Amino acid sequence: MSRPRVVILGAGVAGHTSAAFLKKWFGREAEVVVISPRPDYNWIPSNIWVGVGLLKASQVMFSLPPVYARNGITFHQAKATVLHPEGEGEDTTPFVEAESTLEGHAGERLRVPYDYLINATGPKLSFESTPGLGPKGHSLSVCTAPHATEASAALDEAVARMKKGDRQRFLVGTGHGTCTCQGAAFEYIVNLEFELRARGVRNLADITYLTNEFELGDFGMDGIHIRRGGYVTPSNIMTESLFAERGLRWVTQAHVQGLEAGRASLEFLDGSEGEERFDMAMLLPPFKGVGLQALDRQGADITDRLFAPSGFMKVDADYQAKPFEAWRASDWPSTYQSPAYPNLFAAGIAFAPPHPVSRPRQSPKGTNITPAPPRTGMPSAMIGKAVARSIYDMVWGAKRPTHTASMAEIGAACVASAGSNPFKGTAASITVFPIVPDFERYPEYGRDLNHTFGEIGLAGHWIKILLHHLFLYKAKMRTFWSLIPE
Repeated sequence: MSRPRVVILGAGVAGHTSAAFLKKWFGREAEVVVISPRPDYNWIPSNIWVGVGLLKASQVMFSLPPVYARNGITFHQAKATVLHPEGEGEDTTPFVEAESTLEGHAGERLRVPYDYLINATGPKLSFESTPGLGPKGHSLSVCTAPHATEASAALDEAVARMKKGDRQRFLVGTGHGTCTCQGAAFEYIVNLEFELRARGVRNLADITYLTNEFELGDFGMDGIHIRRGGYVTPSNIMTESLFAERGLRWVTQAHVQGLEAGRASLEFLDGSEGEERFDMAMLLPPFKGVGLQALDRQGADITDRLFAPSGFMKVDADYQAKPFEAWRASDWPSTYQSPAYPNLFAAGIAFAPPHPVSRPRQSPKGTNITPAPPRTGMPSAMIGKAVARSIYDMVWGAKRPTHTASMAEIGAACVASAGSNPFKGTAASITVFPIVPDFERYPEYGRDLNHTFGEIGLAGHWIKILLHHLFLYKAKMRTFWSLIPE
Protein backbone atom coordinates (compact mmCIF):
# COMPACT_ATOMS: atom_id res chain seq x y z
CA MET A 1 0.00 0.00 0.00
CA SER A 2 1.42 3.42 -0.99
CA ARG A 3 1.63 6.17 1.56
CA PRO A 4 -1.89 7.68 1.68
CA ARG A 5 -2.48 11.41 1.55
CA VAL A 6 -5.25 13.17 3.49
CA VAL A 7 -5.96 16.75 2.44
CA ILE A 8 -7.80 19.15 4.74
CA LEU A 9 -9.28 22.36 3.36
CA GLY A 10 -9.25 24.98 6.10
CA ALA A 11 -7.31 25.47 9.33
CA GLY A 12 -10.02 26.61 11.69
CA VAL A 13 -11.28 24.66 14.68
CA ALA A 14 -12.57 21.67 12.67
CA GLY A 15 -9.78 21.53 10.08
CA HIS A 16 -6.93 22.08 12.50
CA THR A 17 -8.35 19.50 14.91
CA SER A 18 -8.61 16.94 12.09
CA ALA A 19 -5.07 17.62 10.90
CA ALA A 20 -3.56 17.42 14.38
CA PHE A 21 -5.18 14.11 15.26
CA LEU A 22 -4.52 12.54 11.87
CA LYS A 23 -0.83 13.31 12.18
CA LYS A 24 -0.75 12.05 15.76
CA TRP A 25 -2.36 8.74 14.80
CA PHE A 26 -0.63 8.18 11.45
CA GLY A 27 2.82 9.47 12.27
CA ARG A 28 4.92 8.95 9.13
CA GLU A 29 2.57 6.35 7.68
CA ALA A 30 0.44 8.97 5.90
CA GLU A 31 0.90 12.48 4.54
CA VAL A 32 -1.38 15.10 6.09
CA VAL A 33 -1.82 18.25 4.00
CA VAL A 34 -3.59 21.44 5.05
CA ILE A 35 -4.68 24.06 2.51
CA SER A 36 -5.78 27.39 3.98
CA PRO A 37 -5.82 30.92 2.52
CA ARG A 38 -4.51 32.42 5.77
CA PRO A 39 -1.26 31.50 7.53
CA ASP A 40 -2.66 32.11 11.01
CA TYR A 41 -4.83 30.22 13.46
CA ASN A 42 -7.42 32.37 15.21
CA TRP A 43 -9.08 31.27 18.46
CA ILE A 44 -12.32 32.96 17.46
CA PRO A 45 -14.19 32.83 20.83
CA SER A 46 -11.65 35.29 22.26
CA ASN A 47 -12.24 37.79 19.43
CA ILE A 48 -14.94 39.19 21.70
CA TRP A 49 -12.27 40.44 24.10
CA VAL A 50 -10.27 41.88 21.20
CA GLY A 51 -13.40 43.72 20.08
CA VAL A 52 -13.68 45.61 23.38
CA GLY A 53 -9.97 46.34 23.68
CA LEU A 54 -9.07 43.81 26.38
CA LEU A 55 -6.79 41.70 24.17
CA LYS A 56 -4.67 42.35 21.10
CA ALA A 57 -5.15 40.34 17.93
CA SER A 58 -1.72 38.79 18.49
CA GLN A 59 -3.02 37.25 21.72
CA VAL A 60 -5.73 35.23 19.93
CA MET A 61 -3.69 34.23 16.85
CA PHE A 62 -0.48 32.42 16.02
CA SER A 63 1.39 31.47 12.85
CA LEU A 64 0.56 28.01 11.49
CA PRO A 65 3.55 27.17 9.24
CA PRO A 66 6.04 26.72 12.14
CA VAL A 67 3.56 24.53 14.05
CA TYR A 68 2.89 22.36 11.02
CA ALA A 69 6.57 22.14 10.08
CA ARG A 70 7.45 21.04 13.62
CA ASN A 71 4.81 18.30 13.50
CA GLY A 72 5.38 17.05 9.96
CA ILE A 73 2.17 18.45 8.43
CA THR A 74 2.40 19.86 4.89
CA PHE A 75 0.92 23.35 4.59
CA HIS A 76 -0.12 25.28 1.49
CA GLN A 77 -1.19 28.88 1.93
CA ALA A 78 -3.81 28.87 -0.78
CA LYS A 79 -7.52 29.08 -1.43
CA ALA A 80 -9.18 25.88 -2.64
CA THR A 81 -11.35 26.55 -5.69
CA VAL A 82 -12.28 23.33 -7.54
CA LEU A 83 -12.72 19.72 -6.45
CA HIS A 84 -12.03 16.92 -8.95
CA PRO A 85 -13.31 13.87 -7.05
CA GLU A 86 -12.97 11.59 -10.11
CA GLY A 87 -9.65 12.94 -11.35
CA GLU A 88 -9.35 14.36 -14.85
CA GLY A 89 -9.36 12.62 -18.20
CA GLU A 90 -7.37 9.39 -18.15
CA ASP A 91 -5.97 10.12 -14.70
CA THR A 92 -8.46 8.92 -12.08
CA THR A 93 -6.54 10.32 -9.10
CA PRO A 94 -8.81 12.78 -7.29
CA PHE A 95 -7.33 16.21 -6.67
CA VAL A 96 -8.16 19.73 -5.58
CA GLU A 97 -7.26 22.92 -7.42
CA ALA A 98 -6.18 25.90 -5.35
CA GLU A 99 -4.85 29.42 -5.85
CA SER A 100 -1.87 30.53 -3.80
CA THR A 101 -2.39 33.48 -1.46
CA LEU A 102 1.27 33.54 -0.43
CA GLU A 103 2.91 36.92 -0.87
CA GLY A 104 4.92 36.94 -4.07
CA HIS A 105 3.07 33.89 -5.41
CA ALA A 106 -0.54 35.11 -5.27
CA GLY A 107 -2.71 33.58 -7.96
CA GLU A 108 -0.38 30.70 -8.78
CA ARG A 109 -2.26 27.47 -9.39
CA LEU A 110 -1.77 24.38 -7.25
CA ARG A 111 -2.92 20.86 -8.02
CA VAL A 112 -2.99 18.73 -4.87
CA PRO A 113 -3.96 15.03 -5.24
CA TYR A 114 -5.61 13.21 -2.34
CA ASP A 115 -6.80 9.83 -1.17
CA TYR A 116 -9.17 11.36 1.37
CA LEU A 117 -10.34 14.96 1.65
CA ILE A 118 -11.96 16.86 4.52
CA ASN A 119 -13.78 20.06 3.60
CA ALA A 120 -13.36 22.24 6.69
CA THR A 121 -13.32 25.59 4.94
CA GLY A 122 -15.73 27.18 7.37
CA PRO A 123 -18.11 29.89 6.14
CA LYS A 124 -17.97 32.76 3.74
CA LEU A 125 -18.92 35.86 5.72
CA SER A 126 -21.75 37.05 3.49
CA PHE A 127 -21.76 40.77 4.30
CA GLU A 128 -23.03 41.44 0.77
CA SER A 129 -26.36 39.79 1.67
CA THR A 130 -27.33 43.05 3.39
CA PRO A 131 -26.52 46.30 1.57
CA GLY A 132 -24.15 48.40 3.66
CA LEU A 133 -23.33 45.62 6.14
CA GLY A 134 -19.79 45.00 7.34
CA PRO A 135 -16.45 46.75 7.83
CA LYS A 136 -16.48 47.94 4.21
CA GLY A 137 -19.94 49.35 4.83
CA HIS A 138 -21.45 50.94 7.91
CA SER A 139 -21.08 48.30 10.63
CA LEU A 140 -18.38 46.40 12.47
CA SER A 141 -17.72 42.71 13.08
CA VAL A 142 -15.83 40.41 15.44
CA CYS A 143 -15.80 37.41 13.09
CA THR A 144 -12.06 37.75 12.49
CA ALA A 145 -9.28 39.16 14.64
CA PRO A 146 -8.66 42.12 12.25
CA HIS A 147 -12.39 42.88 12.29
CA ALA A 148 -12.37 42.78 16.09
CA THR A 149 -9.39 45.15 16.15
CA GLU A 150 -11.40 47.63 14.06
CA ALA A 151 -14.33 47.29 16.47
CA SER A 152 -12.02 48.04 19.40
CA ALA A 153 -10.71 51.19 17.70
CA ALA A 154 -14.27 52.34 16.98
CA LEU A 155 -15.20 51.75 20.63
CA ASP A 156 -12.23 53.85 21.76
CA GLU A 157 -13.42 56.68 19.52
CA ALA A 158 -16.96 56.41 20.88
CA VAL A 159 -15.69 56.48 24.47
CA ALA A 160 -13.58 59.55 23.70
CA ARG A 161 -16.72 61.33 22.45
CA MET A 162 -18.65 60.23 25.53
CA LYS A 163 -15.96 61.62 27.81
CA LYS A 164 -16.59 64.95 26.13
CA GLY A 165 -20.26 64.62 27.07
CA ASP A 166 -21.67 63.27 23.80
CA ARG A 167 -24.33 60.56 24.15
CA GLN A 168 -23.71 57.49 21.96
CA ARG A 169 -26.05 54.84 20.56
CA PHE A 170 -24.72 51.28 20.25
CA LEU A 171 -26.43 48.65 18.10
CA VAL A 172 -25.29 45.03 18.47
CA GLY A 173 -26.71 41.86 16.98
CA THR A 174 -27.47 40.16 13.66
CA GLY A 175 -27.35 41.90 10.31
CA HIS A 176 -29.70 39.62 8.37
CA GLY A 177 -32.79 37.48 8.94
CA THR A 178 -30.92 34.20 8.43
CA CYS A 179 -27.90 34.83 10.66
CA THR A 180 -26.41 32.35 13.06
CA CYS A 181 -23.94 32.98 15.96
CA GLN A 182 -26.40 34.92 18.10
CA GLY A 183 -24.23 33.74 20.99
CA ALA A 184 -21.34 35.88 19.74
CA ALA A 185 -23.57 38.94 19.53
CA PHE A 186 -24.90 38.21 23.01
CA GLU A 187 -21.38 37.90 24.36
CA TYR A 188 -20.24 41.09 22.67
CA ILE A 189 -23.08 43.26 23.94
CA VAL A 190 -22.68 42.25 27.60
CA ASN A 191 -18.91 42.76 27.36
CA LEU A 192 -19.49 46.13 25.72
CA GLU A 193 -21.83 47.19 28.51
CA PHE A 194 -19.36 46.00 31.16
CA GLU A 195 -16.49 47.85 29.50
CA LEU A 196 -18.46 51.10 29.24
CA ARG A 197 -19.12 50.87 32.96
CA ALA A 198 -15.44 50.16 33.61
CA ARG A 199 -14.50 53.26 31.60
CA GLY A 200 -16.97 55.42 33.50
CA VAL A 201 -19.24 56.38 30.60
CA ARG A 202 -22.16 53.92 30.86
CA ASN A 203 -24.55 56.75 31.77
CA LEU A 204 -24.06 58.24 28.29
CA ALA A 205 -24.74 55.02 26.36
CA ASP A 206 -27.96 53.72 24.81
CA ILE A 207 -27.37 50.05 23.98
CA THR A 208 -29.73 47.99 21.82
CA TYR A 209 -29.61 44.31 20.94
CA LEU A 210 -31.02 43.60 17.47
CA THR A 211 -31.77 39.99 16.56
CA ASN A 212 -33.54 37.69 14.13
CA GLU A 213 -34.52 35.42 17.03
CA PHE A 214 -38.24 35.03 17.69
CA GLU A 215 -37.44 35.68 21.34
CA LEU A 216 -34.25 36.21 23.30
CA GLY A 217 -32.32 33.09 24.21
CA ASP A 218 -33.18 31.18 21.04
CA PHE A 219 -29.50 31.09 19.94
CA GLY A 220 -30.44 29.16 16.81
CA MET A 221 -31.29 26.14 18.98
CA ASP A 222 -34.99 26.90 19.49
CA GLY A 223 -34.04 27.96 23.01
CA ILE A 224 -33.27 25.70 25.95
CA HIS A 225 -34.86 24.87 29.29
CA ILE A 226 -32.92 24.76 32.56
CA ARG A 227 -34.03 23.16 35.83
CA ARG A 228 -33.03 25.34 38.79
CA GLY A 229 -34.38 25.49 42.33
CA GLY A 230 -37.23 23.12 41.53
CA TYR A 231 -38.38 25.20 38.54
CA VAL A 232 -37.82 24.80 34.81
CA THR A 233 -36.79 28.12 33.30
CA PRO A 234 -36.74 28.80 29.54
CA SER A 235 -33.68 30.57 28.18
CA ASN A 236 -35.66 33.62 27.08
CA ILE A 237 -36.44 34.41 30.75
CA MET A 238 -32.80 33.97 31.73
CA THR A 239 -31.59 36.19 28.85
CA GLU A 240 -34.21 38.88 29.34
CA SER A 241 -33.34 39.03 33.03
CA LEU A 242 -29.66 39.38 32.23
CA PHE A 243 -30.34 42.20 29.77
CA ALA A 244 -32.77 43.98 32.08
CA GLU A 245 -30.25 43.94 34.91
CA ARG A 246 -27.77 45.70 32.62
CA GLY A 247 -30.19 48.22 31.17
CA LEU A 248 -30.05 46.76 27.67
CA ARG A 249 -32.90 47.28 25.23
CA TRP A 250 -33.72 44.48 22.78
CA VAL A 251 -35.47 44.21 19.41
CA THR A 252 -36.40 40.72 18.20
CA GLN A 253 -37.90 39.16 15.04
CA ALA A 254 -35.96 41.58 12.84
CA HIS A 255 -34.33 41.38 9.42
CA VAL A 256 -31.93 44.15 8.42
CA GLN A 257 -32.88 45.33 4.93
CA GLY A 258 -29.91 47.67 4.60
CA LEU A 259 -27.57 50.02 6.39
CA GLU A 260 -26.64 53.62 5.81
CA ALA A 261 -24.35 55.75 7.94
CA GLY A 262 -25.94 55.71 11.39
CA ARG A 263 -29.17 54.01 10.28
CA ALA A 264 -30.41 50.41 9.92
CA SER A 265 -33.62 49.77 7.95
CA LEU A 266 -35.61 46.86 9.35
CA GLU A 267 -38.36 44.48 8.33
CA PHE A 268 -40.15 42.60 11.09
CA LEU A 269 -41.76 39.19 11.17
CA ASP A 270 -45.25 40.73 11.28
CA GLY A 271 -44.56 42.60 8.03
CA SER A 272 -44.04 46.02 9.54
CA GLU A 273 -40.95 48.10 8.92
CA GLY A 274 -38.84 50.35 11.09
CA GLU A 275 -35.36 51.61 11.71
CA GLU A 276 -32.68 51.81 14.37
CA ARG A 277 -30.30 54.73 14.65
CA PHE A 278 -26.76 54.19 15.87
CA ASP A 279 -23.37 55.77 16.32
CA MET A 280 -21.61 52.40 16.44
CA ALA A 281 -23.00 49.09 15.17
CA MET A 282 -21.55 45.58 15.51
CA LEU A 283 -23.77 43.34 13.40
CA LEU A 284 -22.90 39.78 12.43
CA PRO A 285 -23.32 38.60 8.81
CA PRO A 286 -25.08 35.46 7.56
CA PHE A 287 -22.89 32.50 6.58
CA LYS A 288 -22.64 30.81 3.19
CA GLY A 289 -20.35 28.20 1.72
CA VAL A 290 -17.05 29.47 0.36
CA GLY A 291 -18.03 28.74 -3.23
CA LEU A 292 -16.15 25.54 -4.05
CA GLN A 293 -16.85 24.15 -7.50
CA ALA A 294 -16.83 20.45 -8.39
CA LEU A 295 -16.11 18.87 -11.79
CA ASP A 296 -16.36 15.27 -12.93
CA ARG A 297 -13.71 13.39 -14.89
CA GLN A 298 -14.89 14.84 -18.20
CA GLY A 299 -14.93 18.39 -16.83
CA ALA A 300 -18.72 18.66 -16.43
CA ASP A 301 -19.96 20.71 -13.49
CA ILE A 302 -21.25 18.54 -10.64
CA THR A 303 -21.29 21.24 -7.95
CA ASP A 304 -25.01 20.72 -7.32
CA ARG A 305 -24.34 17.05 -6.68
CA LEU A 306 -21.88 17.77 -3.87
CA PHE A 307 -23.15 21.04 -2.44
CA ALA A 308 -26.45 22.46 -1.21
CA PRO A 309 -27.69 25.80 -2.65
CA SER A 310 -26.13 27.48 0.40
CA GLY A 311 -22.69 26.35 -0.78
CA PHE A 312 -22.20 23.96 2.15
CA MET A 313 -21.34 20.33 1.41
CA LYS A 314 -24.05 17.69 1.48
CA VAL A 315 -23.27 14.81 3.81
CA ASP A 316 -25.17 11.87 5.36
CA ALA A 317 -28.19 13.94 6.38
CA ASP A 318 -31.85 13.75 5.33
CA TYR A 319 -32.25 16.77 3.06
CA GLN A 320 -35.80 15.94 2.03
CA ALA A 321 -38.03 18.98 2.43
CA LYS A 322 -40.64 18.41 5.11
CA PRO A 323 -42.78 20.49 7.49
CA PHE A 324 -41.44 21.51 10.90
CA GLU A 325 -43.66 18.97 12.65
CA ALA A 326 -41.98 16.15 10.69
CA TRP A 327 -38.41 17.12 11.57
CA ARG A 328 -36.52 14.43 13.47
CA ALA A 329 -33.23 14.29 15.29
CA SER A 330 -32.31 11.47 12.91
CA ASP A 331 -32.36 13.97 10.01
CA TRP A 332 -28.97 15.22 11.18
CA PRO A 333 -25.70 13.75 9.88
CA SER A 334 -23.53 11.51 12.02
CA THR A 335 -20.47 10.53 9.93
CA TYR A 336 -20.25 13.66 7.70
CA GLN A 337 -19.33 11.52 4.70
CA SER A 338 -20.40 12.68 1.24
CA PRO A 339 -23.10 10.41 -0.23
CA ALA A 340 -21.57 10.99 -3.66
CA TYR A 341 -17.93 10.09 -2.92
CA PRO A 342 -16.94 7.96 0.10
CA ASN A 343 -13.49 9.58 0.40
CA LEU A 344 -15.00 13.06 0.84
CA PHE A 345 -16.04 14.44 4.22
CA ALA A 346 -17.14 17.82 5.59
CA ALA A 347 -16.49 19.04 9.12
CA GLY A 348 -17.56 22.01 11.20
CA ILE A 349 -19.47 24.81 9.53
CA ALA A 350 -18.64 23.41 6.07
CA PHE A 351 -21.39 20.74 6.18
CA ALA A 352 -24.93 21.55 5.08
CA PRO A 353 -27.52 21.22 7.89
CA PRO A 354 -30.71 19.43 6.84
CA HIS A 355 -32.84 22.28 8.23
CA PRO A 356 -32.76 24.91 10.99
CA VAL A 357 -33.19 23.88 14.59
CA SER A 358 -35.44 26.83 15.39
CA ARG A 359 -38.96 26.88 13.97
CA PRO A 360 -38.82 28.44 10.47
CA ARG A 361 -40.66 31.74 10.11
CA GLN A 362 -41.32 34.13 7.25
CA SER A 363 -42.70 37.63 7.10
CA PRO A 364 -45.81 38.27 4.99
CA LYS A 365 -43.39 39.40 2.25
CA GLY A 366 -41.72 35.98 2.26
CA THR A 367 -38.55 37.11 4.03
CA ASN A 368 -36.94 34.36 6.08
CA ILE A 369 -36.42 35.56 9.64
CA THR A 370 -35.11 32.41 11.29
CA PRO A 371 -31.76 31.80 13.01
CA ALA A 372 -29.53 29.27 11.28
CA PRO A 373 -28.20 26.44 13.48
CA PRO A 374 -24.89 27.03 15.29
CA ARG A 375 -22.02 24.66 14.40
CA THR A 376 -19.04 26.48 15.86
CA GLY A 377 -16.63 25.77 18.71
CA MET A 378 -17.01 22.50 20.58
CA PRO A 379 -19.24 20.75 17.98
CA SER A 380 -16.80 21.65 15.20
CA ALA A 381 -13.88 20.18 17.14
CA MET A 382 -15.79 17.00 17.99
CA ILE A 383 -16.87 16.55 14.37
CA GLY A 384 -13.34 17.19 13.14
CA LYS A 385 -11.91 14.55 15.46
CA ALA A 386 -14.61 11.97 14.60
CA VAL A 387 -14.09 12.44 10.86
CA ALA A 388 -10.32 12.12 11.30
CA ARG A 389 -10.70 8.86 13.21
CA SER A 390 -13.03 7.42 10.58
CA ILE A 391 -10.53 8.24 7.83
CA TYR A 392 -7.70 6.69 9.84
CA ASP A 393 -9.71 3.47 10.23
CA MET A 394 -10.76 3.46 6.56
CA VAL A 395 -7.13 3.77 5.47
CA TRP A 396 -6.43 0.62 7.48
CA GLY A 397 -9.29 -1.34 5.98
CA ALA A 398 -12.62 -0.19 7.43
CA LYS A 399 -15.31 -0.24 4.75
CA ARG A 400 -17.25 2.69 6.13
CA PRO A 401 -16.88 5.50 8.70
CA THR A 402 -16.34 4.14 12.20
CA HIS A 403 -16.95 7.21 14.36
CA THR A 404 -19.94 9.51 14.67
CA ALA A 405 -20.63 12.94 16.11
CA SER A 406 -24.26 13.73 15.37
CA MET A 407 -25.34 17.04 16.86
CA ALA A 408 -28.52 15.23 17.86
CA GLU A 409 -26.48 12.78 19.96
CA ILE A 410 -23.74 14.94 21.45
CA GLY A 411 -23.86 17.76 23.95
CA ALA A 412 -21.97 21.03 24.00
CA ALA A 413 -20.68 23.40 26.61
CA CYS A 414 -20.44 27.15 26.11
CA VAL A 415 -18.94 29.76 28.40
CA ALA A 416 -19.97 33.25 27.31
CA SER A 417 -18.10 36.09 28.95
CA ALA A 418 -20.34 38.78 30.40
CA GLY A 419 -17.62 41.20 31.47
CA SER A 420 -13.90 40.57 31.78
CA ASN A 421 -12.38 41.35 35.16
CA PRO A 422 -10.62 38.91 37.53
CA PHE A 423 -12.75 40.02 40.48
CA LYS A 424 -15.87 41.65 39.02
CA GLY A 425 -16.29 39.87 35.71
CA THR A 426 -18.90 37.20 35.09
CA ALA A 427 -19.71 34.60 32.48
CA ALA A 428 -22.74 32.58 31.50
CA SER A 429 -21.88 28.87 31.62
CA ILE A 430 -24.26 26.68 29.61
CA THR A 431 -24.31 22.99 28.77
CA VAL A 432 -26.84 21.52 26.35
CA PHE A 433 -27.60 17.85 25.67
CA PRO A 434 -28.24 17.12 22.91
CA ILE A 435 -27.49 20.17 20.77
CA VAL A 436 -30.30 19.36 18.34
CA PRO A 437 -33.44 18.58 20.36
CA ASP A 438 -34.75 15.03 20.18
CA PHE A 439 -38.44 14.98 21.09
CA GLU A 440 -38.66 11.23 20.57
CA ARG A 441 -36.19 10.60 23.41
CA TYR A 442 -37.13 13.65 25.49
CA PRO A 443 -40.79 14.37 24.67
CA GLU A 444 -41.33 17.33 26.99
CA TYR A 445 -38.38 19.63 26.24
CA GLY A 446 -36.38 17.82 23.56
CA ARG A 447 -33.33 17.67 25.82
CA ASP A 448 -32.16 15.90 28.94
CA LEU A 449 -32.57 18.46 31.72
CA ASN A 450 -30.17 16.49 33.90
CA HIS A 451 -27.42 17.42 31.46
CA THR A 452 -28.65 20.85 30.39
CA PHE A 453 -27.38 23.52 32.72
CA GLY A 454 -27.09 27.31 32.90
CA GLU A 455 -25.49 29.60 35.45
CA ILE A 456 -23.87 33.02 35.56
CA GLY A 457 -21.14 34.12 37.91
CA LEU A 458 -17.47 34.86 38.51
CA ALA A 459 -16.48 31.19 38.41
CA GLY A 460 -17.59 31.00 34.79
CA HIS A 461 -15.34 33.95 33.98
CA TRP A 462 -12.32 32.15 35.41
CA ILE A 463 -13.25 29.08 33.37
CA LYS A 464 -13.42 31.27 30.26
CA ILE A 465 -9.90 32.59 30.93
CA LEU A 466 -8.63 29.05 31.52
CA LEU A 467 -10.21 27.78 28.31
CA HIS A 468 -8.65 30.64 26.32
CA HIS A 469 -5.15 29.56 27.38
CA LEU A 470 -5.83 25.81 27.25
CA PHE A 471 -7.23 25.81 23.73
CA LEU A 472 -4.47 28.02 22.35
CA TYR A 473 -1.96 25.66 23.97
CA LYS A 474 -3.74 22.69 22.41
CA ALA A 475 -3.91 24.33 18.98
CA LYS A 476 -0.14 24.93 19.10
CA MET A 477 0.23 21.15 19.57
CA ARG A 478 2.37 21.54 22.66
CA THR A 479 3.33 18.65 24.94
CA PHE A 480 0.31 16.49 25.91
CA TRP A 481 -1.98 18.66 23.78
CA SER A 482 -4.19 15.70 22.87
CA LEU A 483 -5.15 15.19 26.54
CA ILE A 484 -7.10 18.46 26.54
CA PRO A 485 -10.70 17.59 25.61
CA GLU A 486 -12.55 19.17 22.72
